Amino acid sequence: MHSQQYPHRIRVLSEVPGGNLGHGSGTWEDVFPKGLWANIRYGTGSEAIRAGKVVSSVEASIRIRFREGITNAMRVQHKGVVYEILAVLPDLVGRSHVDLVCKVTK
Repeated sequence: MHSQQYPHRIRVLSEVPGGNLGHGSGTWEDVFPKGLWANIRYGTGSEAIRAGKVVSSVEASIRIRFREGITNAMRVQHKGVVYEILAVLPDLVGRSHVDLVCKVTK
């Protein structure tokens, strides 16, 4: 159910096990086929020079309604932007939400 509190429709993706000597197949599938409503908030951004190239990093916090089963081995996609899940922080007291600490990868 969509609300102003959760205005973004996201996809939570899990890597499909396969071929590459236990490293996954490089194929990702939806964990929740209908997607989830979320609130995406951007935090800090930084730039660094690595191997002679400027590399930027953007962090985000994605809040969803409480649910179990999401891990940091998964990733989130919203409007073509892919987020690597760094940490899963559930609200264990109120069980109202889960915060996903993420880094933009693509």
